[in-house]
Order: sequence, then C-alpha cells, then structure tokens
Amino acid sequence: MKKLGFGCMRFPLLDENDVKSIDKPQVEAMFDRFLEQGFTYVDTAYPYHEGESERVVKAALVDRYPREAYKLATKLPTFLLKEKEDCARYFNEQLEKTGAGYFDYYLIHCLTTDLYEMAKKCDAFAFAAAMKAEGKVKEFGFSFHDTPEKLDEILTAHPEVDFVQLQINYLDWEAPNVQSRGCYEVARKHKKEIVVMEPVKGGSLIRVPDEVAATFKEADPNRSIASWAIRFAASLDGVRMVLSGMSNTEQMEDNLSYMDAFEPLSKAEMDMVLRAGEQIRKTIAIPCTACEYCVAGCPMHICIPDYFKLYNERKQTLSAGKSKAYDELSATHGKASACVACGQCEGICPQHLPIIENLRLVAETFEG
Repeated sequence: MKKLGFGCMRFPLLDENDVKSIDKPQVEAMFDRFLEQGFTYVDTAYPYHEGESERVVKAALVDRYPREAYKLATKLPTFLLKEKEDCARYFNEQLEKTGAGYFDYYLIHCLTTDLYEMAKKCDAFAFAAAMKAEGKVKEFGFSFHDTPEKLDEILTAHPEVDFVQLQINYLDWEAPNVQSRGCYEVARKHKKEIVVMEPVKGGSLIRVPDEVAATFKEADPNRSIASWAIRFAASLDGVRMVLSGMSNTEQMEDNLSYMDAFEPLSKAEMDMVLRAGEQIRKTIAIPCTACEYCVAGCPMHICIPDYFKLYNERKQTLSAGKSKAYDELSATHGKASACVACGQCEGICPQHLPIIENLRLVAETFEG
C-alpha cells in the first residue's frame, strides 16, 4: 500500500460550528480522487464527528465502490465500555453503520492507563482476536496515548496484536507529555508495525513560526510546510501508514503530490525537521490537537479546543484586550469560566493536558 491514509476525523464541514454538518459531496469527490491515485487506507472511528463519520464513510465510500477497492479501519470505543457485552454491541453497530461487511483493521481505541484497565475488564483484546478468527476483522491493534512504559506493558501482555497506532510527529518526538520517540522505539522493540496519527498535530505543523517556515522553504521552495511533517513520519522505519485528516480538496491534492511517489527524508533533513520541532515547542502555550474528545461530555458545553486555539494565537502575537472571536464563541457555548472542574475532559484527553487549569488561563485572558 501507498503510505498515506485518509483520516476521517476532520471531514470538510458546511457549518464550522457544527461537526455533524459534513460536506458529503466534497467528501465523495475527495474519496474519488484518493482512490483514483491508488491510495486505499481509510481510517474512521465511532466518535468522530459525534458519530457521523462512520455513516458518511458508508454513503461516500462503501456504497459507491466495490469492497476490494479500499481498506477500512475503525475502532472499538473503549471509553464507552462498561461490560463485556458492549464489545459485540458496538462492533455490530459499526458494521451496520459502515455497511462494510468486515473491517480490514480494527483497533481498541485510545488506550491510556485507565482505558487499558477497562479494556481488560471487558476482554476487548480477546473479542478483537475472536472477530479476526471469524474473518470479520483482517488485522487488529490499538491506538495509544500514554507512556512508553505502559506501551511496553501492553505489548508484552498482548503479543498477538498485529500493529499499533501512535501519535508521532516531529513536534512531539521529544515532548514529555507525548513521548513520540519513546513509544516508537518500544513498538519497534516488539517488532510491531506502526500506523501514525496526528503527523501534523491537528494543523499545528502547518501554521509554523515564520523562522521555521523560512528554513523549510530554503531547503526546498517547492514543498509545502505540511509535507515536511508527513514525510518525517513516513520516513521512520516500521511505519506502514501515515494518517492525514484532510479537511478539503486542497489539502488532499497537496498530500497526494508528495506521497504518490514517496521519497524518505535524508539524514540531514530529519535533523533539520527535529530542530524545527524544538523551536516550535517554545512558541505553543497549550499543545492541543483539536481532536474534540473533550467536548462531547462537557456538562457546560465549553468549546475547549477553540478557546485553546485563541489563547495560543494571543500568546504568539503578544496582543491584548477584548477578543471578538472569543465573544462570538462564548455567546453560543459555555464560557471558559463556566468550567465546573468535573475532570471528564482531562480523563479523555489524548495529550494529557491540564485542561481545567488552562481554561482558567483562558478565562483570565479573555474575560478578565
């Protein structure tokens, strides 16, 4: 397979304030272009777009192409499990929602220390292995958001998994809250192939500081900023696929342009990109990827990632005073100061961010 996968967490929207308002005609056109160029890997999950992603995959892909034309990955919603029977219930619901008949790749979703305990309680690994034995799953693995030590523990306990999905990008390679390099090295120690998620960290590695952008343009003026991030991940030994959450046709065309005939980064280019990551880390106040896992369960309906984006922009530009964008968002969502510190957001955050404290900083900045 070609190494670029279509991540279905950030489909184009008709209304930027409504994650369910997916632009289906544009998604159809994007799938058409993707498959036309010989790419086949499509990655979705139960919670993406508040449950709509799997349905749109059915309408835009499954119903329009023969089953052998694509490889489909989706994920067991570990954070919704309560008992063993839930594994089969969600799996069957996903088969119905996608209409795919079987899944080429099935993942236990978003394993952290706490969610791994729930996966063990509900026998999620045994369930995935049983679905593989029945032919309803071709390969199974898990996506992971925790420490290298926890990954080593899980892979030691479950050598039967076929692959792992890790957050790897040049910004998080040495970041203490993600530890991309450490997790990558553990996966390779266990001889597992890797699917990479968040290679551009939710868009953070597209909008880089001017001095970093200048370095990339000097190295190759014909390549986009995003290309360095995706090619970095794809250049690592053992990486079978790099997922890109393409949100419009322009992003897709850019990705296809350099992943169709993929060329790995040279050693000098890898070093340059990692130095860029060190520079960028110093400029980002809150390293949020805007995955929105925190939003669905917020009792105060706070648009957490949007507020963090505004806060980061404020810190980078050193501006001050009222924010029209914040006022408009808080008119239809809970204000940052409305946080009741229930902690559900911090429990699900893949980046392990101190969200409650960060919302306090947002409130002080834009409401004070």
